Amino acid sequence: MNYLIVDKLIENALIEDINYGDITTDTLFSGDEISKGKFVAKECGVIAGIDVAKRVFEFLDKSVNFKILINDGLSVKEGDIIAEVEGSSKSILKAERVALNILQRMSGIATKTNKIVNLVKDYDVKIADTRKTLPGFRMLDKYSVKVGGGYNHRLNLSDFVMIKDNHIQAVGSITEAVKRINDKVGFTTKIEVEVENLDQLREAMKTKVDVIMLDNMDIKTMKEAVKLAHGKFILEASGNVTEENIKNVAATGVDIISLGALTHSVNALDISLKF
Repeated sequence: MNYLIVDKLIENALIEDINYGDITTDTLFSGDEISKGKFVAKECGVIAGIDVAKRVFEFLDKSVNFKILINDGLSVKEGDIIAEVEGSSKSILKAERVALNILQRMSGIATKTNKIVNLVKDYDVKIADTRKTLPGFRMLDKYSVKVGGGYNHRLNLSDFVMIKDNHIQAVGSITEAVKRINDKVGFTTKIEVEVENLDQLREAMKTKVDVIMLDNMDIKTMKEAVKLAHGKFILEASGNVTEENIKNVAATGVDIISLGALTHSVNALDISLKF
């Protein structure tokens, strides 16, 4: 977790929410009032982002005392107290929504990831995220996936080479795309190529790539792909993977299953702050 980035995210979120002030809180309170509150889980899940939530209060008012009772990666059930906060009523009320928005989203991602990971726990496969994250929130989204037991795919476009269908269409072929990449990138850079059928897989296997993504393949085709690869390449399954079919995907023998659903449309975990 790079807190230089996290602090910028928190600052922008507070500016967005408070803007020219909190007209309700600033009118009701003089500034001397002290309040206590509890963060309460309203459903079962996995906590992620509690340290970031704490940092929201500290960013706004360092005198606020935030006591963490349940750390990241631990499970909660309805009614569990996650943290306690005490300090200026004005400060707590101004930080409340930003802290909850972050904590709820991050915990929702960790909870979803943990559920998926447990579905395929009997298979030798890794569950990975994608770049389908909330703009500006990627570091926290991907951190939450790791807390839930998943793995991070590319953090951004600079991480490693990934040749997708549009790259291939624009260049002309997988072979040509990989050749151009290998002629220019360093030997330390990993190369992944996306294939949509077995013919493309055979072509990709003749090139110098490290990872081959099986994009939107059905179960039967994925099984054939695993046989063809003979363990010589890391195989990643992606596209149309759901909770209902993920066990079947894992059983094909692929090494990685990536799911955009871990982050792009996750349900926030229901958490509230009660004074």
